[in-house]
Amino acid sequence: MSDHVTVPLRSERLDLEPLRIEHAAEMAVVLGDPSLHTFIGGAPASEDALRARYARMLAGSLDPEVSWCNWVLRSHAESVLTGTVQATLFPAAPTSPSGGRSAEVAWVVGTDWQGRGFASEAARTLVAWLRTRDVTLVVAHVHPAHRASAAVAAAAGLSPTDVRQDGEVRWELCLPRG
Repeated sequence: MSDHVTVPLRSERLDLEPLRIEHAAEMAVVLGDPSLHTFIGGAPASEDALRARYARMLAGSLDPEVSWCNWVLRSHAESVLTGTVQATLFPAAPTSPSGGRSAEVAWVVGTDWQGRGFASEAARTLVAWLRTRDVTLVVAHVHPAHRASAAVAAAAGLSPTDVRQDGEVRWELCLPRG
């Protein structure tokens, strides 16, 4: 599965740039608001901690069948980073009737850029890219009280299921193969 290379993507208002360690300084500011951790727990990471995390992410999964694809979001208008989007790609989805690959997606947009639709735009762009990668099942996990994140999942075409994992609702989108 190592054929999945994170490539630059572009939407109407955003460039989705493949993650680099050099993004850590700016992302430490973007992700520095403790309120971003309301639903996921923890606290903002320092620049050094992000550098270390990004180095691990860029090294890739220890499982050769799993690909980690990570982007930072850059606003065209402001030419600043505003958040991240990511997809973890897995081999054939056991619950997908067409047998294609599955992807788990996630997103975060810094507090200063929330409410502008950036997360929804980035998530839709990511799902469109996944369609070209033989992905037939897209999954996201959203805290049941996180209405904004649920709106992003819905905007990207995902629907909530009855499945819960670690207290979060599993959202899914089945894509046709090919």
